[in-house]
Amino acid sequence: MRIPILLFLLQLAPPLFAAPKPNILFIAIDDQNDWIGCMGGHPNAKTPHIDKLAARGTLFTNAHCQSPLCNSSRASLMMGLRPDSTGIYGLAPWFRDLEEFKDLTALPQHLKAHGYTTYSAGKIYHGNYGRGKKESEFDHLGPGATGAPFPEKKLVNTPSNMRLVDWGLFPHQDEDKGDYQIADWAVKTLDSKPEDPFFLSTGFFLPHVPCFATEKWFTMHPESETQLARIKRDDRDDTPRFSWYLHWSLPEPRLRWLEEHDEWMNLTRSYLACTSFVDAQIGRLMEALERNGYADNTIIVLWSDHGWHIGEKGITGKNSLWDDGTRVPLIFAGPGISKGVSTQPAELLDIYPTLAELIETKAPAHLEGLSLVPQLKDAASKRDRPAITTHNHDNHGVRSENWRYIRYADGSEELYDMQKDPNEWTNLIGKPGYEKIIAEHQKWIPKVSRKPAPGSRSRILTYDSETMEVVWEGKKILPTDPIPMDR
Repeated sequence: MRIPILLFLLQLAPPLFAAPKPNILFIAIDDQNDWIGCMGGHPNAKTPHIDKLAARGTLFTNAHCQSPLCNSSRASLMMGLRPDSTGIYGLAPWFRDLEEFKDLTALPQHLKAHGYTTYSAGKIYHGNYGRGKKESEFDHLGPGATGAPFPEKKLVNTPSNMRLVDWGLFPHQDEDKGDYQIADWAVKTLDSKPEDPFFLSTGFFLPHVPCFATEKWFTMHPESETQLARIKRDDRDDTPRFSWYLHWSLPEPRLRWLEEHDEWMNLTRSYLACTSFVDAQIGRLMEALERNGYADNTIIVLWSDHGWHIGEKGITGKNSLWDDGTRVPLIFAGPGISKGVSTQPAELLDIYPTLAELIETKAPAHLEGLSLVPQLKDAASKRDRPAITTHNHDNHGVRSENWRYIRYADGSEELYDMQKDPNEWTNLIGKPGYEKIIAEHQKWIPKVSRKPAPGSRSRILTYDSETMEVVWEGKKILPTDPIPMDR
């Protein structure tokens, strides 16, 4: 039977009306560790809105950042390149200031090139990076991230006395908080019915310090019911001295200082309270999506830039290659995404190629992440590659489904059985029977690790393998120098 010529030609022609691309709601939380209800990181975590989002999509419970520091982590995610590929390890430089990357197609540019209008409020890139009026990474900008409002005087006089390193309860209004205003702007943007497809990125500041909260949120975490982090007093006895170099002297105080000044519980409650506050702002976004008819055609991605210690390994803050420093919430929900929980290792680096595939575009050739679409279709789908985190030049953590391997720039190592020892209390390096496991993880250590990029500053550590010279923040650390135990 002959096919009429007109019908034949119609079959060859592209469709007159291509299926509309889904919108994207991109939610970042600053310094958010696994103290999220659905992740089980803390028994007192109260995050009903994040938990509800996880239940309607795919939750990655073994997701890790590429760097345990704001700028380097966020630059990696948005560029699609590892820190060891760019040399961006500190709070500077901004990647557009590097000649090599000034024209790189970052995630917002890729989306814009495929028809998306891009909106952003709060902290997506570090600080004000990407928010310049003349050279913005986005089409439309809302308010930036801020820890305001601040009390008249610091609530906690930490050793560094840095204004941002503060926490606690003081009288102020939730509506005055920067994160409330970020959510407000995003809600109003959705209420204005932006033209499809849109990319709306909202970067919340909390629970980054200063983690101030009002009585409402503190009440959700009463001291009598709030547990402190589980620790082992001699936890660092079997870790290399080099592990201290990664956070040699920081504004965030050590556990010893928190205990001596009776601030460990206060910081714990403040962090949990601020996490609950941010969760409520995410709830406002979810309600606005639903109210405006976007719930069924919007991909939602929720992530944090890195973890945060609150006493574990004797420290507070970030800048470590253990799970407390690298593990982050990562959730995808929306059209084409199944419900499920994946325990496979995932990386923030994977977000860019995943979104490119979900919206049916060709990912840029430079991307170093892997698409998570197989896990979004079937959470049980296996991944052959572990998650790799880098902090400063030549310090790498490799996290597979069941193991964590760390190698520092001086060659010292750590290995943990994450099934038997989820707190990473027993370093297995030097114990017989683990040679094969070590070799399997060593093969993932980057073959080339670039030196810090020009303009690098803030929390920069270097090591000279020939002279064995260690330099932290421009100052030499001698092998005989005592480890700073207050900060």
